[in-house]
Amino acid sequence: MSLISLIVILVVVGFALWGINSYIPMQSGIKRMMNVVVVIVVAIWLLSVFGVIGDLTTIHIGHTVGSGRR
Repeated sequence: MSLISLIVILVVVGFALWGINSYIPMQSGIKRMMNVVVVIVVAIWLLSVFGVIGDLTTIHIGHTVGSGRR
């Protein structure tokens, strides 16, 4: 991924978050929680893009069916 596309994606996400915060009425607690979730997701995505953490498609939560564990 090029640096330009990375910057464009961050600007679009930031602009969308600003627009939602400015123009959609919601309680401050929900707005704060949404902001925290977006920042965490973007931070994890950036760590993955720069190779600090591995590929996100290999992360599994819970067990799969037929894994033998009960």
